[in-house]
Amino acid sequence: MKDKLEDTFKDKNFDYQEPNIGHFERFEAKLNQQNKGTKKVVKTQWHWLAVAASILLFFGYWLGNQNVNNGLELADVSPKMEETQNFYLATIHNEIKQIESEKTPENQAIIDDAFVQLEMLENAYQKLTLELKESNQDKRVIYAMIANFQQRLEVLQNLMDQLEEFKDYSELGPKENKI
Repeated sequence: MKDKLEDTFKDKNFDYQEPNIGHFERFEAKLNQQNKGTKKVVKTQWHWLAVAASILLFFGYWLGNQNVNNGLELADVSPKMEETQNFYLATIHNEIKQIESEKTPENQAIIDDAFVQLEMLENAYQKLTLELKESNQDKRVIYAMIANFQQRLEVLQNLMDQLEEFKDYSELGPKENKI
């Protein structure tokens, strides 16, 4: 099949006529005219797409802000409460950093369990911030928020004690563990 095709076109010279004068200019003008029309349509489509995306982003942002927790923190009550909150948060943060540094595959389950408890306490604290706003800064709610911070520290301290016991137990070795 290939040979027949080659034989058909082999001896024939198809490039024997020149285009009319001005053919290249007319062809180029038609291409330019066609490209100009296409660019306008694409620009318009992108313009409307950008406007639609902006509207969707704005609407999403607005919806997101409607569902945000709008409670009051301890820091919003008074400067002394702000100091108290900052103290507890800094202490909790330091304890968590120390625990993270001692994390191993062997004690991972203990740490995960404590972090679940911390998450539950954090959720309870978020509810208390809403309650504080609704109760017009009731002292009982403020005390409950402080107690929540104390409970978090207790959980972290208990975790540190368990990690220390676990570390001591694993350092004893298999012979001494059987005693």
